[in-house]
Amino acid sequence: MTVKAVAIRRFGGPEGLAVIDLPAPAPAAGQVLIDTEAIGVGGVDAVIRRGTLGLRGFEPGHVLGGEVAGVVTAVGDGVDTAWVGRRVWAFTGLGGGYAERAVARVEQIVPLPADLSAADAVTLGGSGAVAHFALAHARFAPGESVLVRGAAGGIGIMTVQLAARGGAGAAAVTTSSAERGERLRELGATHVLDRSGEGGGDAPEGYDVIIDIVAGADLPSFFARLNPNGRMVVAGAVGGWPPADFGAAMLAAFQRSLSFATFSADTVPLADRHAVTAEQFAAVGRGELRPVVHEVLPLEQAAAAHRKMDAGEVFGRIVLTP
Repeated sequence: MTVKAVAIRRFGGPEGLAVIDLPAPAPAAGQVLIDTEAIGVGGVDAVIRRGTLGLRGFEPGHVLGGEVAGVVTAVGDGVDTAWVGRRVWAFTGLGGGYAERAVARVEQIVPLPADLSAADAVTLGGSGAVAHFALAHARFAPGESVLVRGAAGGIGIMTVQLAARGGAGAAAVTTSSAERGERLRELGATHVLDRSGEGGGDAPEGYDVIIDIVAGADLPSFFARLNPNGRMVVAGAVGGWPPADFGAAMLAAFQRSLSFATFSADTVPLADRHAVTAEQFAAVGRGELRPVVHEVLPLEQAAAAHRKMDAGEVFGRIVLTP
């Protein structure tokens, strides 16, 4: 028996993705097998596909996709059979998700509430946890001003909502259009800036916290937008690496006691991550958080989804369905 999957035929543009047939996977010890109902298309998928950040260990034939939602249909040795038949969200790592069936470690799954759709689960699951812990990493406190750089993607949208929900004195965003800015205002943004951080009328001159999902060549200019004792946390690099000397801009403002950090959810204990994910899933049901699904496409259109991401057309997350 085979399953449909989407793999990298050659690194670079979306045209390098191909729909292939693979032998149906079977769960190894400690794993579960999931019939996928929804597959999240994330920025890290595009980074791996492009091969631009020097990531190692990926070869042609690699199946993309780090998070899925669906029904557990089988378990490996050492896994409680009570999981069979349950709807779950799962983190599959740096690949394996763009497929009709996927395997995941049992410790990497979270049960889904009955009222949460699979599409909403893969839109919120990974992004929501990163946003939560990135704000915690920045030591964000109620009343502080926050700037989210690159706010139209999954992590950015969740960061805006969590900052507003957490009592931010201001929740500013950078984005590419007025239309996106208005949508972000509906989610809690108080000020909308252009990609360079300009505009916004009465926007604060400085911010206590900057959560940056973009990085790239313009990162150093945002040190000037931090208040004294301000903290910048980079939680993504969809714009590529910053210049090698990016820290010079921070050192030039030595007397303002600025801080810079990167953040990866890999440094957060699994139990803590999953507790936050479960609470955020519940918060959706209470109407306190809104997953934003840009579009739902069939698995075979994964390349089209990546073209939309590369063109900057996506607000929220694209979801693939087998």
